[in-house]
Amino acid sequence: MSSTVSATSQNEDWSGGNKPMKASYGKLMMWFFIVSDALTFSGFLAAYGFSRFKFIDSWPIADEVFTHVPFMHGQELPMIYVAFMTFVLIMSSVTMVLAVDAGHHMNQAKVTFYMFLTIIGGLIFVGSQAWEWATFIKGDYGAVKTNGGNIIQFVDADSNKRIALKDFATTIETEREQNLAKNGVWFMSESTLSDYTLDEVIEGFEASPNLLVRTQIIEGSHKTVLSREESLKMLVDNGSYVVEGANLIDNEYGTPLFADFFFFITGFHGFHVFSGVVLNIIIFFNVILGTYQRRGSYEMVEKVGLYWHFVDLVWVFVFTFFYLV
Repeated sequence: MSSTVSATSQNEDWSGGNKPMKASYGKLMMWFFIVSDALTFSGFLAAYGFSRFKFIDSWPIADEVFTHVPFMHGQELPMIYVAFMTFVLIMSSVTMVLAVDAGHHMNQAKVTFYMFLTIIGGLIFVGSQAWEWATFIKGDYGAVKTNGGNIIQFVDADSNKRIALKDFATTIETEREQNLAKNGVWFMSESTLSDYTLDEVIEGFEASPNLLVRTQIIEGSHKTVLSREESLKMLVDNGSYVVEGANLIDNEYGTPLFADFFFFITGFHGFHVFSGVVLNIIIFFNVILGTYQRRGSYEMVEKVGLYWHFVDLVWVFVFTFFYLV
């Protein structure tokens, strides 16, 4: 008799039922997805960390790259706007917690309100990231790429502050053609046609004795600044073409690998946030229609909340790796 009871008890323990591990099937699958996605982001960030360590002496300085704030042109405010984006995303996670809690109390009005705030926060973050991408791609100083593939920038000899190409480059009236592989110059192809030619930059540099060249090599906490003679020699003898902004080929801030990782990892995270906003909108309208109120459960809000918290947590690591470290 006892052996029969024991066998039956064991079968019940391992049968799983409708809620294995005391969680519904949908919530369990969401956790599986989050774990697998976390491993994917971990691989990307590990690759970023390895690449940064390999090129640590020429990696762009984040405080010099992310200095822009909308409607405040010409002012360098490092990390201010990125900090704002992070704050908005964290607060949207807080409103999601409040929405889930309201769902546990079957309070449809509060769930609707807090879901709406969460969606607004997500839209602000996605829009801010799009603006940051556009600013990063456009650039605002410009640089020159050498024959060796390095980036040289221009600084004022007295203040050591960066000088934009538009502030000293001359204008030479010539017809310009973009370098493309089909033109027979595949070895120096350009992604986009810059506003200035290398000759215009050289002529303007020679006419501005207060300018110096700064290389992408970091010594201590600052990039190496060459003397006037070394600057002229570097620009004239090794200059290849002008670079403005950043893309998958060139990066005016330093090694192009930084731009590659920036676009890929932040873009991948941005896609997750955008997908989360779409899911939240769908759930939001279902809440308004009273779908979950009739079911007697707001578990769908809780499941999409798990995904939203994961996206928030991933951004903390992305923010740390790209902007703080």
